[in-house]
Amino acid sequence: MDDIPNLTWLNVGLASLFILINAGISLYLKLKLEKALLISSVRCIVQLTIMGKILNDVFEANNVYLVMLMTFTLIFLSSCETVYNKSEWSFNGMFPSVLITTAFTTMLIGIIGSRYAMNEKTFWAPDLFIPTMGLILGVTAGGVAVSLSICLDKIKEDQKVIETYLSYGASKWEACRMIAKESIKLALLPNINRMSIVGLITIPGAMTGQILSGAPIMNAVYYQQIITFMISAAETLCVVIVTYVSSTERAVNIGYSSESYRWLSTMLLIVRTD
Repeated sequence: MDDIPNLTWLNVGLASLFILINAGISLYLKLKLEKALLISSVRCIVQLTIMGKILNDVFEANNVYLVMLMTFTLIFLSSCETVYNKSEWSFNGMFPSVLITTAFTTMLIGIIGSRYAMNEKTFWAPDLFIPTMGLILGVTAGGVAVSLSICLDKIKEDQKVIETYLSYGASKWEACRMIAKESIKLALLPNINRMSIVGLITIPGAMTGQILSGAPIMNAVYYQQIITFMISAAETLCVVIVTYVSSTERAVNIGYSSESYRWLSTMLLIVRTD
């Protein structure tokens, strides 16, 4: 598109003034969210700027090894955010299980979807594969975080009930099955709701990006439909596997003992998508 506006830091600065609305509401209602808003805003600017510089070089290089390195970096950072910054509870081997499951499910769906659903013979083409994986990871990480939080909280609350089941010979899965099912259901509901309103109430980000880049509108529609179904499949697989693993392990309170990890996760550059 020839009429795409040339945006600068001045435009970003003007847009950042909208955050003052949030800050004003927080101050008026005494929500004490001003600090969180400031940190999140700064992270948004820094992370996206660095990511833009890196993506520009990766796209120009058009090298499969760089694309895979970039993808696994996103997976690693996503897992760090989920485990160390989103969950108050943990169990032995939680990070490796989340990392491996996230890598397996997102890469499986990402590769198959890019190669066959999107009809891209070179599935790792950086201008297609990396944005697609970013979209998948953004939603999947959120679903896993919700499921883990609910599951581990309920396991801790119902610890005596679970121990009673175990004492009568139930397996770990049988003792925690209802908790796991409820956690999975609550984690997947937001994505189901998003699919039900997409195109009716909202124009999703992927479709908007395609349109702004000059792609035919129907091609943007097809891309959004494909990526929506890929996201749903990847999130479901990842949430189910991680919840199963977490529900069959003993939960322990990490409290402030993981403060160093929380600090590390806060400083890491995470790509987030809506």
